[in-house]
Amino acid sequence: MAARPGPWRLEHVVDGRRLRVQLTAAALEAFNDPAAARPRVLALLKDALFRGRSVARERLEAGASGLDCARLLSAVMDEVISALFDYVTVHMFRARNPTVAERFAVVATGGYGRASLAPSSDVDLLFVRAYKDAPWAESVTEAILYMLWDLGLKVGHASRTLDDCMRAARDDITIRTSLLEMRLVCGDEGLLKELE
Repeated sequence: MAARPGPWRLEHVVDGRRLRVQLTAAALEAFNDPAAARPRVLALLKDALFRGRSVARERLEAGASGLDCARLLSAVMDEVISALFDYVTVHMFRARNPTVAERFAVVATGGYGRASLAPSSDVDLLFVRAYKDAPWAESVTEAILYMLWDLGLKVGHASRTLDDCMRAARDDITIRTSLLEMRLVCGDEGLLKELE
């Protein structure tokens, strides 16, 4: 009987630093024209997701547990979303002198918030911003969502201020439950701490 696979290391599956360098190169090759860079950016992100799914499947077939594979898929998704967030906030909508209105966090909720992402599962995201009237945060949210949809992902999402989150949680038990399982994917950690 073959031995089960040992623990995985994310950098052996998806090298986040390399992915960010490749995304920056795609932006520079397109002379910082996001529309021209988009196909290359999508291809790089799609390759990272494909590699993560392939490794998870190989591990499962070699005897790894389903939970191990779900955690690997979640970690790969974290890396892809974080790299995409960095790309969008550096090359598309850079806040050169960020204000309090540009405080923004991408938060995982639900099963994804538990760091257990099943294959073909929805990627549940909460985009948290400091203020309701935050055009920069709205632009970043929209860019991230369109890219994720173009990658073929099913994304359950909400975009709320801290006050909106509290109000929604008081009014809806499903939202309240999903917030119990939230965790930061990328962005302003202080904003999530305030929400917690």
